[in-house]
Amino acid sequence: MLKKKIAFIGPGVMAEAMIAGLLNKKLADAKNITASGPRAVRGEELNKKYGIHFTTDNSAASHGADVVVLSVKPQRLTEVMKELKGVRADALVLSIIAGATMKKIGAGLKHKAIVRSMPNTPGQIGEGITVWAASKEVTEEQQEMTRAILGALGEEVFVEDESYLDMATALSGSGPAYVFLFTEALIDAGVHMGFPRRIAEQLVLKTIKGSASYYEGAARHPATLRNQVTSPGGTSAEALYYLEKAGFRTAISRAVWAAYQRSLELGKEKPGHIEVDEEN
Repeated sequence: MLKKKIAFIGPGVMAEAMIAGLLNKKLADAKNITASGPRAVRGEELNKKYGIHFTTDNSAASHGADVVVLSVKPQRLTEVMKELKGVRADALVLSIIAGATMKKIGAGLKHKAIVRSMPNTPGQIGEGITVWAASKEVTEEQQEMTRAILGALGEEVFVEDESYLDMATALSGSGPAYVFLFTEALIDAGVHMGFPRRIAEQLVLKTIKGSASYYEGAARHPATLRNQVTSPGGTSAEALYYLEKAGFRTAISRAVWAAYQRSLELGKEKPGHIEVDEEN
């Protein structure tokens, strides 16, 4: 990996997280990493911080690279692929773009060795989870490179069926947004009751982190753990009854399904269609 040339097409937060992870784990050499994007100021920032190369020319960035990471917004993919004329036939193209299928990328780049992946926000601190699938042309060596690159963000999960990627986009890719919304709602509830906001934030954050760690170590169904803290006729029972009555589970299920449908739509988006997107 240290000798491999890696190009990041799109210098966003997830691309930076991958760059930082690769360098921190000594899996890549800064002199062999190039990022490209439209803003020179962003390039100066990345160069100063990590010592990597930067260019505003996507074609130049991809030229001669062993790995080309596509990390642009979904709506920019069609336009960007037209600019990538220097991708080597034996290079690995690794996409972290929501909704972009391997078929779409392959047709746009006239390329065969493609990995499609879906990381999530915690990858920025090395605590993410990334689901990925590979085309049949991806070699064993390229699969190992993929594991190393995605492993820089945290854990990685390989799936043979590409359709799982749209599901992962809705579940783990967008998942942090659901957690942050739930966190915000709990904090606001604490403030509404009378807690100072800083104390409410401390209580909620520690509760969520501790509950997740406890669940991970307990290796039991979450319903079992929920029952442990729900005394008959108690406060937890009262709160859970209200959540169930308000359709809490159904709202979550429908929200994830809506995100899944949106991921499928992004893969079919017509060229030139522009819509604001918050992912990646």
